[in-house]
Amino acid sequence: MLENITTALGLLFEPMRLLALFAGMLAGMVFGMLPGLGGVAAVSILLPFIYLMDSYSGLAMLLGAISVIYTADTITSVLLGAPGSPASAPTAIEGHALAKQGKASLALGVGFLASMVGGLFGAMILSVAIPIAGPLVLALGTPELFMFALVGLCFAASMVGKDIVVGLAAACFGILLGVVGAAPAAANYRFIFGQSYLMDGLSLPIVALGLFAVAELIGMVASGGGIAGKPMTMGKWGESFREFWRSRWLIVRSSIIGIFGGFVPAVGASASTWIAYGHAMSSTKDKRRFGKGEIRGVAGAEGANNATVISDLVPTMLFSVPGGPAAAIFLGALFSFGFYPGPRMVSETPDLMYMIVWSVALASVMGAALCFAVTPYLARLTRINFALIAAPLLLIMVAGAYQGTQTFGDILALLVLGVIGWLMKNAGWPRAPVLVGFVLATPMEQYFWLTTQIHGFTWLTRPGVLIIASLIVVPMLLSMVRKWRTRKTPASTDSTSPADHITSDDEAPRDTAILLLASSLLLVTFAYALYEMLGFRSNARLMPALGIVPGLLLSLYILGRQLYRLRLQGRIIHLGSRQELPVLAGILAYGVAMWLIGFNLATPLLLAWLLLKCAGMRLTSAALYGAIVYATAQGMFALMRLTPPAGSWFTLPMPW
Repeated sequence: MLENITTALGLLFEPMRLLALFAGMLAGMVFGMLPGLGGVAAVSILLPFIYLMDSYSGLAMLLGAISVIYTADTITSVLLGAPGSPASAPTAIEGHALAKQGKASLALGVGFLASMVGGLFGAMILSVAIPIAGPLVLALGTPELFMFALVGLCFAASMVGKDIVVGLAAACFGILLGVVGAAPAAANYRFIFGQSYLMDGLSLPIVALGLFAVAELIGMVASGGGIAGKPMTMGKWGESFREFWRSRWLIVRSSIIGIFGGFVPAVGASASTWIAYGHAMSSTKDKRRFGKGEIRGVAGAEGANNATVISDLVPTMLFSVPGGPAAAIFLGALFSFGFYPGPRMVSETPDLMYMIVWSVALASVMGAALCFAVTPYLARLTRINFALIAAPLLLIMVAGAYQGTQTFGDILALLVLGVIGWLMKNAGWPRAPVLVGFVLATPMEQYFWLTTQIHGFTWLTRPGVLIIASLIVVPMLLSMVRKWRTRKTPASTDSTSPADHITSDDEAPRDTAILLLASSLLLVTFAYALYEMLGFRSNARLMPALGIVPGLLLSLYILGRQLYRLRLQGRIIHLGSRQELPVLAGILAYGVAMWLIGFNLATPLLLAWLLLKCAGMRLTSAALYGAIVYATAQGMFALMRLTPPAGSWFTLPMPW
């Protein structure tokens, strides 16, 4: 083991891999500081670029981003009072209150140091778990691996949001996206509609970018104005180091809570952070300061969330069960590079696993140091208009998507999935289960086909399968018991806690018009998919049926339930997200313009609209900034050795 550890350290310390790790850290910091984007957007943006490197460098870049997300979003939470991610909500409550009292440096310093400790604890647990869990993983067969993937899929349904029915329907839709293309066990193409572009299936970077990054960009541009009302002042860092030392044991306990939250995919960073925040409150004698600026709340929350996101990688790499959407993308990257989590990774590539540990540990320390260095400067820029950021961000997304097959199908898929992500966001539906279902569809189909070929249906009686299945059944039964007890207990009239005022983006108040539209479209999609599936060969129907049949029943129930609620409550259907429609239309118009006249001519029109109309810049400033962004985009295409889309008007044959 010691030899593998030292070899992995040597692999990471090659100059290009260190550079990739640092680039990933910078991307993670930027997206961690943008409210609503966070880890999923960061790794989604980086995903197309990692394939330009060797596998170790590409994975190091992703790990650099994942390791600093919850360190960097402390900046947004404290300075702006807006959680960079749902897991930073307690930090936003306590940290922003401290910032208003002139103690921003105290909250930020303790948050950075607690995040660093949480990351190091996660890396340590990751290194210990490899030799301990290795023999267990090697003893698993394809039936157990299939059940673990199924467990991950079921856990994904409760990953974001409280409605398990909607979560399961979203996971089924993710499976449907994942089975597009060639069937691995039969000579059949599925759901390609005669388009050669879809023969190889959808690209993971495009799915991740569309569902998350594009949808979030639309909402943030539509909100208009600056990210914050006024910049916050900074103090000295000395007090934060002293407070960190006073809270060291609380941070250690919170990190342990976060580690357990990462081991159980159904918990995740958001839940474990609130658990650690509750522990900080219960372990404090004077609780009156909580909600008004209590530094122990920041220490507990930040120690937990970074430990969770790192320990998420343990079930991801050992059992193919991602603990969160960022881990799901990392799992997809492992598959893309030819690394298969589980027995093969433990036995064949131990150097890779320890390189991951070193990457996480190094990024946690460097990320905290970098946050200390840049925060005083970032505090002066909190009034920046998000439309200025959206301009280069959208071009990065387009370049990242186009890198897949270098056809317009990449951009069309990005826009279609962006609309789907926007609909799900405004309907209050979780998007993380879709991504997890998409990633797990291929390995689940392979495991299930091998299982039925080798074991028939006797695999259902294997002890390992029954034990793993209990991970689904037992929490489901406990949830039913809790609901039954809640109904028997009178409603409490206690005052609400600070947590009641912070909700995740996917749990935002629902737009009833979008909700009905999304429910109807989901039902129609599953119904048509069922009709198409009946024409497939028998071996090609197995995995699609697992997503389509329950998805059809669940979507029918969701639509019927919503119609019943509207009728029962006498509510009027309203379009609460109408202010986002012009931005959505503008981005779709950019796609149409790119198809007609090409990237080089359509992009200046997009920049003019974003900078002049959305950001309200003056013509001279907009022209200068737009030229810089446009030149950077062209340089990015050149770096990736891509030719921008030319447009159909310039590729059609001329009559002469």
